[in-house]
Amino acid sequence: MPLNVLIVPDKFKGSLTASAAAELIAHGWREARPQDRLDLLPMSDGGDGFGEVLSRLWDLKEQTLATLDAAHRPVQAKWWWDAKDATAIIESAKIIGLALLPPKKYHPFDLDTFGLGTALGAAAELEARHCLMGIGGSATNDGGFGVARSLGWTFLDEHDQSIEQWGGLASLQRICPPVLQTTLPGLVVAVDVQNPLLGATGASRVYGPQKGLRPEDLDRAEQCLCRLAEVVKRDLHLDAATEPGAGAAGGLGFGLRCFCNARFESGFSVFARHARLQERIQRAQLVITGEGAIDASIVMGKGVGEIARICREAKVRCIGLAGTFRDVDWLGHRRYFAGVFGMSPRLTTPEFAMRDPAIWLPRLAADVGRNWAAKEK
Repeated sequence: MPLNVLIVPDKFKGSLTASAAAELIAHGWREARPQDRLDLLPMSDGGDGFGEVLSRLWDLKEQTLATLDAAHRPVQAKWWWDAKDATAIIESAKIIGLALLPPKKYHPFDLDTFGLGTALGAAAELEARHCLMGIGGSATNDGGFGVARSLGWTFLDEHDQSIEQWGGLASLQRICPPVLQTTLPGLVVAVDVQNPLLGATGASRVYGPQKGLRPEDLDRAEQCLCRLAEVVKRDLHLDAATEPGAGAAGGLGFGLRCFCNARFESGFSVFARHARLQERIQRAQLVITGEGAIDASIVMGKGVGEIARICREAKVRCIGLAGTFRDVDWLGHRRYFAGVFGMSPRLTTPEFAMRDPAIWLPRLAADVGRNWAAKEK
């Protein structure tokens, strides 16, 4: 019997966008089950691809602006505009994303979020009333210092000298607001993690190493962000360092909260609401989701795990497809998924799966689809 199948993958980080993954899964599934009716819904929880996903849902007009990447190199970046609702969508990964930089060329102390200020300024020039920013996938760990400076905030040391790089924030003494205030739109920050700014679960210690912070750098990075939080609390009367999401994107969540009056929202919740995800899952008889790696952490708030949780509550079967299914002994996946399958180790090695996902992902989907067809008989 034909099935209504909802295909709702996240990105396969480093190899496929969510949109490309959805198309490849659909291609393989049609090969095995051409009679099924497929509904493709690429997903994002606030990281890379967030703007692309929402622009498809809303049919938004794409904009381009000239700004600076995390290393202050010129970059032409996409953002999106909804003239009807005067809403801007900014994906920080398009401006200060780690994927935009040559691997291992820049140290995080030399990178910052300065280029995001141009995007916020462009939204303000169009008289945006609302702005939605996804902040996952950043190369930075500056606590929002760069974007604040780009908007006119000044950070002074004990000699009343301006601090130009966030690695000097340990000597911060005063923060001065802009002389000319830019009227920014109401800013919602779509976060993909719930970490605080500081501590063992904070920005530097959890995500800093992924961006190039070495073990010997961690104390200095923590000291800089700690001093930033102290002076913000004293001068701006904002105590935001412990808020869930403050540590997202190397503390960019904290900076946007304090210097742009932003509020946090789960990136997955933003996507689910605008995609009418609950309704689409309830109309489906099978849901296929996936991302680069599926393991026990998937059910700790990640988008793919949230898809599986919603499916379980709706009593709709859910299949997980991955580049790598790491924890083959993780029995917990059986509570959430009707099955989890990885290109590796099912079909190939992790290296080949990463290098040639356009070959292996449709093969995996077709293989799973054929087995599914056999079970249905």
